[in-house]
Amino acid sequence: MSAMVGLEAPDYWLTRWLFERALGLLYLTAFLVTLDQFRALLGEHGLLPVPRFVHAVGFRRAPSVFHLHYSDSFLVALSWLGVVGSAAVVLGLLDVAPPWVSIAVWLLLWALYLSVVNVGQTFYAFGWESLLLEAGLLAAFFGGGRMTPPGLVLWLLRWLLFRVELGAGLIKLRGDPCWRDLTCLYYHHETQPMPNPLSWYFHHLPKSVHRAEVLGNHFAQLIAPFGLFFPQPVASVAGAIIVVTQGWLVLSGNFSWLNFVTIALAITAFDDHLLGRVIPFKPDALAPLPLWWQVLAAALTLLVVVLSYWPVRNILSRRQLMNFSFNPFHFVNTYGAFGSITRTRYEIVIEGTEDEPPRARWKEYEFKGKPGNPKRRPPQVAPYHLRLDWLMWFAAMSTPWQHPWLLTLIEKLLANDRATIRLLRSSPFADRPPRYVRALLYRYRFTSADERRRTGAWWARTLVGEYLPPMRLWSAEERCEGE
Repeated sequence: MSAMVGLEAPDYWLTRWLFERALGLLYLTAFLVTLDQFRALLGEHGLLPVPRFVHAVGFRRAPSVFHLHYSDSFLVALSWLGVVGSAAVVLGLLDVAPPWVSIAVWLLLWALYLSVVNVGQTFYAFGWESLLLEAGLLAAFFGGGRMTPPGLVLWLLRWLLFRVELGAGLIKLRGDPCWRDLTCLYYHHETQPMPNPLSWYFHHLPKSVHRAEVLGNHFAQLIAPFGLFFPQPVASVAGAIIVVTQGWLVLSGNFSWLNFVTIALAITAFDDHLLGRVIPFKPDALAPLPLWWQVLAAALTLLVVVLSYWPVRNILSRRQLMNFSFNPFHFVNTYGAFGSITRTRYEIVIEGTEDEPPRARWKEYEFKGKPGNPKRRPPQVAPYHLRLDWLMWFAAMSTPWQHPWLLTLIEKLLANDRATIRLLRSSPFADRPPRYVRALLYRYRFTSADERRRTGAWWARTLVGEYLPPMRLWSAEERCEGE
């Protein structure tokens, strides 16, 4: 049985080794997503261009290196720097470097990704962005190599995990009544933002199993987190409960890297005695924690204690906020997810045509992750994050005029913009742009087992109506006439 850790945590060297590599993989994923999608979404000619944003929003409100300069090539260079730094963490290169290098690399990763998130606007307005940032900043002071892990930082990581789980549990109890009557999962596997290949099967589980899922979720988020602050083996049991429930969520849906970061944080609940059964190596002797590192860890702990006032007050409030940062550095945030559950799934289907209405033959655009063709099986995406697909899910629950980027997306499709097309799975207009583009709103539901056998379809859909009328680009002559 490991003792409660103090300034040093020698029984948690393997814990740190595994946690840092898991978190490094997630930072690597985040920077690869940035390389793949940022320019089309937020670049100089994107749907919500960063230059326009930094002109309107000052550095103090959104600290970012892009306030000094933004260009797509500069964004690519910094993203590749993030990829290299993340890969160095995963490959263990920091373990053979001086201790200060570990701090420098993690702070660099944090600062680079903070710069991206703070100009990412609605495409980066997700709780797991703040969670990744907060975990990365704490990891900077967790040490590396043969150095003894600092116990205070271990406690801070568990405190972060505690806030993630308890915040999510409380927002559910205070939110949708279906969490209290245990019926939310009658709907959620079907209506979640981006179902995965197993979601259809989870949806068709017996209702008694769905109620058990909700009860298990409540226990994992409202009871188990308190065990993180107890001695071993209680802390490990609490961590195992969290890992199992997060793994269940990974199996049942695509939630970007939210579940994966939570699992990485849960690693801090396990000591080397337990992890050593899986990872059978450890240095013969650990170097003592330097005094200057102890001072840094103590200062960081004091800062977290002070900043924790706001998330603790939020957790205790009846008007609890979900996924909120109290400072522009996304440090010591409040977390929570799915306080309300949608009962009906609506999807926007975008179509284009080369013909003139009303006899136009409309062809659908296919998105990479969200439902479109009813016969296409929902794909596995997580921990990768398809940002446009997620925003389309939100847009389907409101009017198009609440999402300025959506009208720009239509404009880009009318121009057959190559960068925008690459965000999609397929375009029916490979050779020349469409003349008109429109958007329809459909109600989607999972097919029954019988429907699935007869039709081969995973989804059944019903047209609700027009979401956006047919739109086209004006010619130069028409613009002149309009003026």
